[in-house]
Amino acid sequence: MTLRSRTFWIIVPVAAVLFLDRLTKNLAIEQLAGQPPREYAGGLLRLLYDENPGVFLGLGSSIPEASRFWLFTVAVGVMLAGLVASLLFRKTVTRGEVAAFAMIIGGGTGNLIDRIQYDGVVIDFLNIGVGSVRTGVFNVADAAVIAGVLLYVVTQWLGERGPSRAAGSPPAEPGGS
Repeated sequence: MTLRSRTFWIIVPVAAVLFLDRLTKNLAIEQLAGQPPREYAGGLLRLLYDENPGVFLGLGSSIPEASRFWLFTVAVGVMLAGLVASLLFRKTVTRGEVAAFAMIIGGGTGNLIDRIQYDGVVIDFLNIGVGSVRTGVFNVADAAVIAGVLLYVVTQWLGERGPSRAAGSPPAEPGGS
């Protein structure tokens, strides 16, 4: 991929994730804050407002505030900048890696914006499940990060074990047959 092509395929998904994340979080603040949870599809989907000072499933929420700032704001910001630099300046990068890391960058940036804007917390509002078997409360940015990680794992697995490769043969060059 050329640098121009890479840049385009980084910007588009990052912008899409950020747009959807900001839009849905603003709606959650306006419509859900201070309200009881709302259930849809027989309770499969719950919308409820939550301010999460931790990370995934509230992990780290009991860490002192100054440490959370350094870990969840500064370190995450540095990591996201490193991912962008890696995508832009590595000699070889696959389309799958670009797509996966762009989703992670978009989601990570969405939650980073929350931490900066809302004094160290992230706005969460989605919960999926049946009865007592439910996910934690999450948001669009979280979903993008998880989707990006899963896409990365799948593309790496297919790159190693893809059906178009004979056992023991090297991976095909991008654009090759």
